[in-house]
Amino acid sequence: MKIYKAVMLSLAITLSGCASYTTPGGSVQLSQLADSDINELMSKKPAATFPANMSVARVQAPGYQSYKVNSFGTGRYSVITTREVESDDDFIRLSKLPQLAGIAPLNRILLPVDLDSVKALREASARLKADILLIYTFDTTFHAGEQKFAPLNVISLGFLKNKQVTVTTTVSAAFFDVRTEYLYGLSEATAQEVKAASVWSTSDAVDDLRINTEKAAFQKLVPEIEKTWLGIVSQYSNNSI
Repeated sequence: MKIYKAVMLSLAITLSGCASYTTPGGSVQLSQLADSDINELMSKKPAATFPANMSVARVQAPGYQSYKVNSFGTGRYSVITTREVESDDDFIRLSKLPQLAGIAPLNRILLPVDLDSVKALREASARLKADILLIYTFDTTFHAGEQKFAPLNVISLGFLKNKQVTVTTTVSAAFFDVRTEYLYGLSEATAQEVKAASVWSTSDAVDDLRINTEKAAFQKLVPEIEKTWLGIVSQYSNNSI
């Protein structure tokens, strides 16, 4: 009995020293959410009126989950309705864009469970009386030395000693006309954090590194969204900026 207890204690100590972290789910190719028929794409026309109301949604790969957040919906993509890395200041800044009457997030009450195309988001946006839909997605990758970890890979933290850890996030955004699905423009930004592997001693530390990188990427995206929006207003609004 004493031998059994000693073995179990040794096993518990070993397992406790082998912490692991599961990388978050993947991003979405925003172009794949729109109508794939070329003739249909070419026939779409802008229909938004200005000042315009804007709806906003973060989309990720089907079944997306991170260390602390799960996604909503099934189909070709999922929606994140919790602001994990986006700050109130980011959206306050966006709310001050010229020729923007208002900005509102899409929540679970408005969204259908089945998410197979951008049409589902457009229909939810229509319930908010939005004219333009802004969707964005995060693509976060992890490297330890030369090794790259794909989405939903399990990383054993105890095996990463003496390695440099790199977390890179690219966040992409697209503006769609709610009425017609016309694509007004795209925006993109990238941020990267590089740390010694000692920061990967716990799952919380790894996730903090991811969150910091994604926050930085979104903060860089905001001015890119502003630039794209100014171009949209200049081209499609009857009122000059």
